[in-house]
This record gives sequence, structure tokens and C-alpha cells, in this order.
Amino acid sequence: MCSSPDGNVQRYMAYRKVKLALFQVVVGSEDLAANHDVMQIVEVLDDRSRDQRLLALLEKYHKSQRNRVLVFALYQLEADRLENMLRKSGWKVVAIHGKKAQHDRTKSLSLFKQGTCPLMVATDVAARGLDIPDVEVVINYTFPLTTEDYVHRIGRTGRAGKKGVSHTFFTHHNKALSGELVNVLREAGQTVPSDLLKFGTHVKKKESKLYGAHFREISADAPKAKKITFDNSDEE
Repeated sequence: MCSSPDGNVQRYMAYRKVKLALFQVVVGSEDLAANHDVMQIVEVLDDRSRDQRLLALLEKYHKSQRNRVLVFALYQLEADRLENMLRKSGWKVVAIHGKKAQHDRTKSLSLFKQGTCPLMVATDVAARGLDIPDVEVVINYTFPLTTEDYVHRIGRTGRAGKKGVSHTFFTHHNKALSGELVNVLREAGQTVPSDLLKFGTHVKKKESKLYGAHFREISADAPKAKKITFDNSDEE
């Protein structure tokens, strides 16, 4: 008996759905969680007030100029400007970013690690992978492009069982990430400032590079797809 053409079409469409699903596996959790040993302080500011606020925080957190404090900037030019501004304000500071020569980056990092110059300005090149011991305070002068990068940044402190502090400047330019940041703060039992809530708590659905926002994600522990064998419509 010949196979029904309609039946073959239905089986083929089912096969295509299973095949497409193989490209939508999500590894790990989408729910970001920060180190609970880090006290997270988020302050909503306008751009023009950040310099003076940074100087005030250094008086608070780095008055002894002996403890390690890491200040994150978003862009290389911004890191250079902050380094110069802090140096002119009387602070002993080094900086690292992608456009500095390797020799200069190595020297700055060595001075920071040794405690010879325990104040460093950095871009996200220092957010991951660098072994920087005993960083007491992280200051996010500019919020990163993603909340995941924020979690990695503040993870430079509160390591090896020690407590740490992160102090973050958040502006209206970052409002699209307010919902994700609120979730990170709440998950860690941190205070959520009312000014941050004004930007909203909506979390934008992540998009697939292949299928956009309209796709159903399948978790890593989902049952494996089964191989489907079709009848040959030319055979009886």
C-alpha cells in the first residue's frame, strides 16, 4: 500500500521542527547571579556628576591609598581621561586597556598587584581572566554593555571567602538594562534603589541569532531528539 502524500508531508514537517530545535539548546541558565560576598551599591546619576562623585568615593573607600580599588570605564579614551583626571586630583593611579602597549599594561598590572599603586582604572579587559588578589572595592564609573559583564566586573572583589564592595553609577543611557540589574540585585538580597525602579523592571527577551525573538528555547537537560525515518513514497 502506498504511503499517503499528506502523511509524508506531516512527518517531514515534524522532522524539520526537531532538526531546528537542535540549534536552540541553551547551555547554562539565563538567570544571572552575582557573588553574594559582594555588597552591591547602585547609584543613579547624570553624566556630569560622575567625576565629582568618583572623587568623593575615593575619599571614602581609598583614603589610606593602601587598599586595592578597581575603577571600570567602558571605553579606552574614557579610561585615559579618568587616569589623567585622577592623577591631576592628587591620586596615584595606573590604567590598562586594549590600546596601551603590552609593556605598559604589564607594568601597570604589576604595580597594582604588588600594592605599589593600588588604584587602577581599566576597561573590561580586566573584568575576566585576570588574577587580581585582594581587590576591596570595584567602582563602575560607566555601566557595561551587558549585565553579564557587570557580574564579571564586580566579581573582581569578594574573592577567596573575603567580602567586597561594588559601587555602580547608572545613568539614563543604561535604562534598557535596568530590569536585568534589578533581578541581579534582588537575587543577591541587595537594596534596589527607587531611582533604578523608575526605569522599569522589564527584561527584554533574548533573541536567537538564527530565528530572532520568536523561538522556543530548549534547556540543556531536555530529552534528545529522536531520529525519524520516512517511508519512501515510491515504494508500496
